Amino acid sequence: MFNSKISGLGFYLPENIVTNNDLSKIMDTSDDWIKERTGIKERRWIKKNSEDTTSVMGVKAAELAISDAKLENKDIDFIIFATLSPDYFFPGSGVMVQDMMDMNTIGALDVRNQCSGFIYALSIADQFIKTGMYNNILVIGSETHSPGLDKTTRGRSVSVIFGDGAGAAVVSREKDNSRGILSTHLHSQGKYAKELSVISPGMGTRWVSDILKDNDPNDKSYLPYMNGQFVFKNAVVRFSEVINEALEKNNLTKNDIKLLIPHQANLRISQFIQKSFKLENSQVFNNISKYGNTTAASIPIALAEAFQANLISKGDIVAVPHGRWSRGFDIDHPEGKKMYALDPKDIMGIWTGDRSAVEYAVR
Repeated sequence: MFNSKISGLGFYLPENIVTNNDLSKIMDTSDDWIKERTGIKERRWIKKNSEDTTSVMGVKAAELAISDAKLENKDIDFIIFATLSPDYFFPGSGVMVQDMMDMNTIGALDVRNQCSGFIYALSIADQFIKTGMYNNILVIGSETHSPGLDKTTRGRSVSVIFGDGAGAAVVSREKDNSRGILSTHLHSQGKYAKELSVISPGMGTRWVSDILKDNDPNDKSYLPYMNGQFVFKNAVVRFSEVINEALEKNNLTKNDIKLLIPHQANLRISQFIQKSFKLENSQVFNNISKYGNTTAASIPIALAEAFQANLISKGDIVAVPHGRWSRGFDIDHPEGKKMYALDPKDIMGIWTGDRSAVEYAVR
């Protein structure tokens, strides 16, 4: 039995910056209104007719991650692509990455778990590595939200939050069993699925033909819906629960956490958890003010950015709470720095109602 480690990280963001003041010109909102509720100052949205798509941004992040791991494209054995905004309904974005990066005819898998998608993808990669099936797996989280948002006052509660971007990690085999992922724990709460969702088009609900036939200007079924207060209240409760679950599993306490890198869903959630665990400002990494919520891309972007900022040193325990589950991971960087990440990730059911926990080796 092998262990797995993150051997490389990379991220990509579109050049186009959309500030809160920019949004105030197209909907009834303001810089103060958005910052007070979310902590967001700006986000990245791809420009219309830009070359950037979910898959293209994923490739750009992947190239950096593979280079960071000091590997070549031919060294990748498998691709796992997490996104809620694929280029096509099908086929998935993973196979498009395989083609664009001129890789061998390796397997490619898409994960549709929204905010927690990257962590689920990382967990799958961990299992493939541990069983000895693969040596190096490319894990990507990439999102293009902006084309699907309601950029009017009607949709402001959602549209001001989300941004576009991509992050990637290379998960590699580690022979030292004292390093890497120790265990994973997955949960779900599907009864809350509709509290943050996009209902249509769907084969089991309303398909495109139904939407076109009805021609209803007030139809919001194909736009993102979020019960913000409900999500927030459940998030802060489940967040704490799953962090404690992961710490207990690995015989750690909150005092062992060197850095908290939460899923960038809402700055107020992060601040609540920071206060609950009595962490200093220097122990919490947030970039939501610059990028908004990039869902499946949130964690890899934040991890890569924190690592590049030298906020993580060898032996550090890093907690990475995300939308639905918790995970920990060991990043063995080519420069000799090693990041031990305990990645507790849970919010009762952002997007799909999942709640899960994964824990990593911290040695």
